[in-house]
Amino acid sequence: MEFKHNEELNRYEAWLDGKLAGEAHYVRTAGVANFDHTLVPRQFEGQGIAGKLVQHVMDELRVAGELKVQPTCPYVVRWFEMHPDYADLLA
Repeated sequence: MEFKHNEELNRYEAWLDGKLAGEAHYVRTAGVANFDHTLVPRQFEGQGIAGKLVQHVMDELRVAGELKVQPTCPYVVRWFEMHPDYADLLA
């Protein structure tokens, strides 16, 4: 799996075998990234792609240290509930 930050579309992407397998959309304002939508196409469901994508994104944001995260997407909200060790990223 390959991960890309598509800044033009305000989303992080997961690619599998040359196909877009997942995306995490955000809106950035004043030092905060509001993750408002996560999508995995039907043919890629059940493979843990959304979790791997969100994990990658949060690791990347933590290293960069520039943004806090405001999760409004229900999936990302649940991800943070299951990963309290990432609470330092929350706005």
